Amino acid sequence: MKIPCITDESLYRPEAVRWRERMNLLQPVGDVVVVLPCSMRKPYSSSKSHTIFMRATKNIQEAILTSPFGVCPREMERTYPIQSYDTSTTGDWSKEEIDVTGECLKNYVAGKNVIAHVSGGYKDVCEAYLDDAVYTCNDGRTTSWDSMDNLKMEVKKYPRVKTKEKRLKGFRSIARYQFRTSKADLLIPEGTKAVGRFTRRMLYEKEQLATLSFETGLYSLNLKGGEKLKEIGVNWVEIDFDMKTNTLFNPGVINADPNIIPKDEVVILRDNDVVGVGKAVLSGEEMIKSTKGVGVRVRHRVK
Repeated sequence: MKIPCITDESLYRPEAVRWRERMNLLQPVGDVVVVLPCSMRKPYSSSKSHTIFMRATKNIQEAILTSPFGVCPREMERTYPIQSYDTSTTGDWSKEEIDVTGECLKNYVAGKNVIAHVSGGYKDVCEAYLDDAVYTCNDGRTTSWDSMDNLKMEVKKYPRVKTKEKRLKGFRSIARYQFRTSKADLLIPEGTKAVGRFTRRMLYEKEQLATLSFETGLYSLNLKGGEKLKEIGVNWVEIDFDMKTNTLFNPGVINADPNIIPKDEVVILRDNDVVGVGKAVLSGEEMIKSTKGVGVRVRHRVK
């Protein structure tokens, strides 16, 4: 589903606010962050400009500036809702966009060296909120030969991150965003393998923890992943009966994490044991209060 983001009011859409808040949980990998402009095409890496950028920035942390979402680390570009919004990319930014995006960027790159490969409004954001960034686009054209040569020269000053480390960090960033806590790193242990092309099965010690959807860029949990979510302590739903079907109705819910929102992945507990995982239909508070209707669509359950 496309999310239209045309006016400054889009800065305060729930999806955009939630995205910016959760970016505070993410940390860049390596010593340097390359800041890039967004593109009309999504995911960004499928655009002509980003195809050119990525030749110079392989295994270097990239952060893409975009309004109204603020900043998008490269590893998050296929994650909902950043892969589903429509906005103009004229390069002109309002003061409100500069301020909201600038704060998000400043928080994300804190303590890192920054190479800002940007122009126009994107450069205005960086100049207003970054103290020591190095600017590599001097002619206003980010894909020009001169600009790209400048970028390549600056990037060479820093060590590249190992591919394995970058992939692990990327998978963990998605988990942190989805489950709104840095503890979600537990969902992707060291040694986790991603198997598959369009949907990636996350395997650890030959057991499947979750599936990473190509369509949404988010995880769908298996029962083993539910065990990890229980350890993390978020998105839990408590019941007090023996679940026999793949639909959990609200009258059977005795308690739930109040931070659950509709479409969240949840773990279902009975007597503190994992008995199922699925997708929330209602918020945690609504599940507790409702006396009828469906609370969770159960994907896997203990039989």
